[in-house]
Amino acid sequence: MTKTDWLVLALTLCAIVLYGLYKSRTTKNLEGYFLSNRSLPWYIVLLSIMGTQASAITFLSGPGQAYADGMRFVQYYFGLPLAMVVICITFVPSFNKLKVFTAYEFLEKRFDVKTRTFTSFLFLLQRGLSTGISIYAPSIILSSLFGWDIFWTNIIMGGFLIVYTVAGGAKAVAYTQQLQLVIIFSAMFFAGYMIVHRLPEGVGFVDALQVGGKLGKLNVITTGVQGNKFDWGDKYNIWSGVIGGFFLALSYFGTDQSQVGRYLTAQNNRESRLGLLMNGLVKVPMQFLILLIGILVFTFYQFNTAPITFNNILVNQVQSTEYKDSLQVLQTKYDSINSVKKLAIAKFVAEKNYGDNILSDSIRQLNKQSETYRNEFKNIYVKATGKVKDEANDTNYVFLSFVKDYLPIGLKGLLIAVIFLAAWGSIAAALNSLSSSTVVDFHKRHMPAMTDLQEYRLSKWYTFGWGIFCILIAQFAGKIGESLIEAVNILGSLFYGVILGVFLVAFYFKKIGGTATFCSALTTEAFIILLFFNEHVSFFSFLPDIGFLWLNVVGAFGVIFIGWVLQTIIPAKREINI
Repeated sequence: MTKTDWLVLALTLCAIVLYGLYKSRTTKNLEGYFLSNRSLPWYIVLLSIMGTQASAITFLSGPGQAYADGMRFVQYYFGLPLAMVVICITFVPSFNKLKVFTAYEFLEKRFDVKTRTFTSFLFLLQRGLSTGISIYAPSIILSSLFGWDIFWTNIIMGGFLIVYTVAGGAKAVAYTQQLQLVIIFSAMFFAGYMIVHRLPEGVGFVDALQVGGKLGKLNVITTGVQGNKFDWGDKYNIWSGVIGGFFLALSYFGTDQSQVGRYLTAQNNRESRLGLLMNGLVKVPMQFLILLIGILVFTFYQFNTAPITFNNILVNQVQSTEYKDSLQVLQTKYDSINSVKKLAIAKFVAEKNYGDNILSDSIRQLNKQSETYRNEFKNIYVKATGKVKDEANDTNYVFLSFVKDYLPIGLKGLLIAVIFLAAWGSIAAALNSLSSSTVVDFHKRHMPAMTDLQEYRLSKWYTFGWGIFCILIAQFAGKIGESLIEAVNILGSLFYGVILGVFLVAFYFKKIGGTATFCSALTTEAFIILLFFNEHVSFFSFLPDIGFLWLNVVGAFGVIFIGWVLQTIIPAKREINI
């Protein structure tokens, strides 16, 4: 990067830190620190919800996901608007009426201490690990692309945001997320414009979409049916998106303290609901546009030959082994097929005859051959290094590689700043939620009472401690081979279904008591983990392979069903109505 890029990057990051410190003034008690005295309007709540969900992984890995797999990932969000409606009707009024600090306080009032503690523990485990990934993921990519030391990149990525998160709590988080999103969306818009601007003369936005569509990347709606049979292992289709995505969103926004804590900061039920409903309306088109940038990058590389892998570190590793000659032969074949493909696509666009099936089939075959060579490189990498094939996946490097090589001075620095800002937005909210759950669900519940000022100071120390923990997770995390946006969602799906099941029992199955629910949640969580690892290790051949989104459905219904069965065996000591 040039000096101008470094200046833009430094000024942007410093502005966010200083703004966060300016907004850090708050009442020195738990309600002020964790919930901003329940005083925020709906639009700040909306931006805080979006800033928490839209991490660096969304903007970093989303375009790469579309580059590799097309637009079908957007179906993952189709269940979200419906989930927002259910949360507004059921969850929001219950949480606000009881004036809870965390969602898990509600569970003790409905069930008992052990159910609350176990559910809160599942949240802390999942959120702590995923926050570590949220720090590590962009750090490892920035390190690889720019040669930065990963140790210091992790510390910078996580360290600066700890300053204003510890200082200001929920209020600083909410207001900095507002400014962060303005910068992020502006930068992404300019990135999309520059991609189209750098296409060959005479090739416009519509032409770019035509090329992407002919090469199978505009697969927005897929049914998951293959050979007249539904494929339960298919990750993204209309059914897994609407049903599995609904349960995942219901659990994430309804039971994950990192999100619940965002709308508990609202002034009242109306402001909470408006923020959530607007999120349901905005999130799908937002994710669609992020994926669309990936399609534009894909089309750009049809006119400008894509590297055989977007992670140059992998090429350097292979070149230092005995397989360097095999790599050179493969590179020659790859360059040759891409030269032919570029000429065919240029002719395809110049003639504007997008209904020409013969020419369309020709460029599809050429692109398929090109992708075959890219996959062949992964096989060479495995032979040369002895590592697994997933570590040769370059999906997460696609967008930043384009930013590094093709964007103009200044905008390049701004896009790198976007990676930091998006990471900070989600991580700051996660640290705030981890601290609030630890203080309220564990420390206050099981330790001697303290004054408001002592609780306030303790909360800051817990926030700092969780920040250090997440940076340590980032430092010791291994390389994530698959798409980061998938990795985080898979991790969430291992726990979200069970957590949601506990809350669904609490709201809708009044006759099921705490002991039955606790045992059911424990059993179902063990089964979910077994089901997930069985797909990779095959402990039991009779267990099916299913896409990770369906784990949310299995977890939720598993807790309800097993809880209902156990309740017929364990009579309830008392019935609690809230």
